[in-house]
Amino acid sequence: MKTINKYSIGLGDRFGHQGSAQLKAIIAASEKGIDITPVWNKSNREHITIGTQPIDVRIEADSVTKSAGFNKPYFVDADHINLDTVDRFIECSDFFTIDVASYIGKKAGETEIDEFLSGVEKYTGDLKIEGTKLLFKTTKSQIKQIAEKYLFAAIKAGEIYRIIEKAKGNSNFITEVSMDEVPQPQTPVELFFILKMLASENIPVQTIAPKFSGRFNKGVDYVGDPQLFAKEFESDLMVIDYAVKEFGLPENLKMSIHSGSDKFAIYPHIGSIIKKYDKGIHLKTAGTTWLEEVIGLAESDGEALDFVKKIYTESLEKIEELCAPYADVIDINASSLPSKQEVSEWTSKKFTDTLRHIPGNPDYNPNMRQLIHVAYKLAALQMKDYYRLLETNEETVSKCVYENVYNRHICRLFDI
Repeated sequence: MKTINKYSIGLGDRFGHQGSAQLKAIIAASEKGIDITPVWNKSNREHITIGTQPIDVRIEADSVTKSAGFNKPYFVDADHINLDTVDRFIECSDFFTIDVASYIGKKAGETEIDEFLSGVEKYTGDLKIEGTKLLFKTTKSQIKQIAEKYLFAAIKAGEIYRIIEKAKGNSNFITEVSMDEVPQPQTPVELFFILKMLASENIPVQTIAPKFSGRFNKGVDYVGDPQLFAKEFESDLMVIDYAVKEFGLPENLKMSIHSGSDKFAIYPHIGSIIKKYDKGIHLKTAGTTWLEEVIGLAESDGEALDFVKKIYTESLEKIEELCAPYADVIDINASSLPSKQEVSEWTSKKFTDTLRHIPGNPDYNPNMRQLIHVAYKLAALQMKDYYRLLETNEETVSKCVYENVYNRHICRLFDI
């Protein structure tokens, strides 16, 4: 069976120009003794918005790895797929993020629920996670509630998995199951029974993306209590470890942190906990590469700065349209957004300082950063000019992308 390495990072590259810079960061980490598998990911929504096809991601990944002489594993992720979108990703992907969020809360049939409950009766009462101090009290009614909330989603994950398996064989791809884009976090007890459901569906899940407490808004820092996150994360890790042994799941099953870009407040906790237990991690990043392209163009000044100022001005005019698809994962205070007039007078440095995520910089504005994050559609509408500017200013832009992935993400997470 194809397996994912201990450490991996999902690398979003919406416009397909930054694969080399991203890979350079992976190679730099390797030189420091941290072996990270790159996973290029792009969602169906992003393909539709930009007008690209899933095969474009495969072409980019194959091209940049070949050019760099990179002979380690790498993957192309069919990001956040469901029954409606899986087919178009099958041929060119070898990593599939099966998103069950839309199925959570829908009830499976009574027969299916009863059958599941009969198979987990022994976990009623004291649920002791062997090898840890974790002890949970469970009741039949509680387990039934969990089944009513999550079993249908697990069954749908099984359907999606078998569609992929039929086309590709059961050993030629990585399976991730994501449950993060829902309002409420899953508890460690819920995660335990969810893993049982996935095992019952014979899904060889290698990474799982639960929902944690706090907000994981796109492109900005974690909002919430980092200590509470750390407690949840550590408990989930131990539950996963136990479930692997108990249910026969893949031994390398690891946690996936979605919307992991820029969550600097929790990186020290993630890093110390995975080190403590010698566990792996998959960090999912996405739109921050597009943000670094904008920053790189702003840094280039002249026509490039004018172009990104125009993108911002248009985003102010279309803010509701741009934000609607991302309403659950952004939190913009419109009154804190700089006006069109203000930005028109900004220098290159003022623009980049406002947009670049440097904690403590008085100019940094997370509201503007989130708005630009969702405004990539506006660049897609001016693709010819945008690509020309990226290519003209490639050195500056790629340097921004590299420094973001390596210095602000990899070095922080792995303490190097």
